[in-house]
Amino acid sequence: MISELNQRSREIFRHIVDAYVATGEPVGSRTISRRLGMALSPATIRNVMADLEELGLLYAPHTSAGRIPTELGLRLFVNGILEVGALTEDERESIEAKCSSSGRALSDVMREASAMLSGLSRCAGLVLAPKTDRALRHIEFVSLGPGRALVVLVNEDGLVENRVVEVPIGLPGSTLQMASNYLTSRLVGRTLDEARKEVLREIGEQRTELDEVSKRVVAAGLATWAGSAGDGQLIVRGQAKLLEDVTALSDLERVRSLFEALETKEAMLRLLEATGQGDGVQIFIGAENVLFNHSGCSLIISPFQNSREQVIGAIGVLGPTRINYARIIPLVDYTAKVISRLVG
Repeated sequence: MISELNQRSREIFRHIVDAYVATGEPVGSRTISRRLGMALSPATIRNVMADLEELGLLYAPHTSAGRIPTELGLRLFVNGILEVGALTEDERESIEAKCSSSGRALSDVMREASAMLSGLSRCAGLVLAPKTDRALRHIEFVSLGPGRALVVLVNEDGLVENRVVEVPIGLPGSTLQMASNYLTSRLVGRTLDEARKEVLREIGEQRTELDEVSKRVVAAGLATWAGSAGDGQLIVRGQAKLLEDVTALSDLERVRSLFEALETKEAMLRLLEATGQGDGVQIFIGAENVLFNHSGCSLIISPFQNSREQVIGAIGVLGPTRINYARIIPLVDYTAKVISRLVG
């Protein structure tokens, strides 16, 4: 459809979308006349806007109001007219610093990345944390005091995850060390799921030299990690930011629908994992996906990969359809590339 628009129509349409993204309000011909660098009367602009409306790219929310882009119009704008901005060096350095894994668990880095994207975009930032399917290098139990211990797991990329488990009160440090040594000897070079099956089989067949207390510690550590080897974890930050620009009841209803969509984690995970079928940043606008239906939301998302170029997660921004595409696309793209480097 972009080929059906002449240069004048494209320029007017671009200004309409830019004004709508900036204000969220219907755009009138006089507003466009002032924004344009060409000498066109409001009457001429109204004629062009009528043509764009006939093509299904604009619509009037009220009889006497200006026009706003339809979801079809936004799709055409994103695919054929949008000029994506470039990040500054300061922005790149800030993203890299926020996503630094130095001394932190991967889950903490992912939460930081989600919160960072929310802050920069004024929308909701979300991350599908990677599946725990990399071969493991080390596991260790660290005492946290009476009845509690920290399980530290390190994969072959050096990424660290940890969980707190309950252990018998008064447990000696030698028992935690024995459990650590036993599990590490069976984890190296295997995924968590593979190692877990082998260890539980040994314990069940009484083929270990561990005493009963050590077996309980090992089983507790494995049970704590059982849920982390599945479909990954959805992390969402900044939902409240989507309420800041709400001025009408209809907008409030759309945000409520968005929150309900975010709570449907199973459907969201399927959508995020589907990003692995494409290359680079992908954009879903409004009803283009069943998850958002008519909630008036757009999702800008990019997968991240491991060193074997396998998609293991995704990161993105979710907001209203008038989201600032030119600003957010490079943010999501660069953050996904930083995360890809991080996970190896």
